[in-house]
Amino acid sequence: MDDYLLHTQLYALAFLSGDSQAMAVQEKWFAANPTVENSGISLTSDTEAYAGHLEKARGLTTRAVDSAIRADSKETGAIWWENAALREAASGKVEESHQAAAAGQKLAPTSQAVAVEVALATAMVNSTAQAESLAQELNQRYPLDTQMQSLWLPAIRAQIALNRRNAAGAIEILRSASPPLEYGQILFLNNLSCLYPTYIRSQAYLAAAQGKEAAAEFQRILDHSGLVWNCWTGALARLSVARANALEAKHLSGADADLARSRALAAYKDFLTLWKDADPDIPILKEAKAEYAKLQ
Repeated sequence: MDDYLLHTQLYALAFLSGDSQAMAVQEKWFAANPTVENSGISLTSDTEAYAGHLEKARGLTTRAVDSAIRADSKETGAIWWENAALREAASGKVEESHQAAAAGQKLAPTSQAVAVEVALATAMVNSTAQAESLAQELNQRYPLDTQMQSLWLPAIRAQIALNRRNAAGAIEILRSASPPLEYGQILFLNNLSCLYPTYIRSQAYLAAAQGKEAAAEFQRILDHSGLVWNCWTGALARLSVARANALEAKHLSGADADLARSRALAAYKDFLTLWKDADPDIPILKEAKAEYAKLQ
């Protein structure tokens, strides 16, 4: 039973325990098994991105894709590109996101997994018309696919609504993706799920100035680290908890406002500690530092 799925789980346990030595042991196992080496490299790439090391993560993604191609699995390599496209988009690296999305699409143009991640990444970088066209195509191709109709398309359409400043519409769209359905495993990922609908719903609550509801959504990501593992949503949820509490502090008064502000400061500190040696040019990191300084 010594297969890559077992070692993927062992890597996850090591990551969740903060045990870098145990993670390195699993990385060595993957490196010694050419057919699944790409999965191990992709895991490491996600871990580096989780800590804000996007440049290093890009290099690892390229290696993971090359390894997947050598193992005759172009679709897997394309998925690694799309995972990178999503985390680049979430971090504010628009051009890098476009490049990764296009590379994955070129490598596996007929893949359903690649198509949904391309559509979501495209929406997240505010290429609204293109994302809408991709969503319509996915809806036509997969009318009876449960995860497509109940998770991916709502997430994509909600992000499109956010791009159009329709936060209430985004929240309504995502009602179909509410728990427990959104906790389902996404079969083509290393981890179980990045909880993309949860993340986008929380962004919608932020845009709607509903800080309490936004904080609760982001906290659900943090509370389900056994699903999320080293996905970027787990890292950026920390920042988003801070933003949600800062928003609450603005709408409250007296002791309640002070308490919300304290929670916000603690969450900002948590995120900035996690990204203490992150690449300094990441847009979302610059925003976080400015927000933290203003709140102090």
